[in-house]
Amino acid sequence: MNDLSGRMHNYTPEELLLYLYKESSAAQSLALEEELKSNWALREKLAVMKTAMERLNNIAVSPRTEAVLNVMRYAQEATAVKAASKS
Repeated sequence: MNDLSGRMHNYTPEELLLYLYKESSAAQSLALEEELKSNWALREKLAVMKTAMERLNNIAVSPRTEAVLNVMRYAQEATAVKAASKS
């Protein structure tokens, strides 16, 4: 969006992320959408960020086997201690 002096707004990566995650205000979103109509470089930046966002959203994350085994071992020990204290 052009400001009052006719200069284009230089959108930061943070502003683009807010827009992509639908966390920018309605006025900010509208201004960015207007700027996207005439600013191909901004469209390219937004497209790269959108692709990265989609890739991050599709990453499957799971804990390491060692971490799961540690939790299970702790749970077994805690159960054994609790059972022993009731006896």
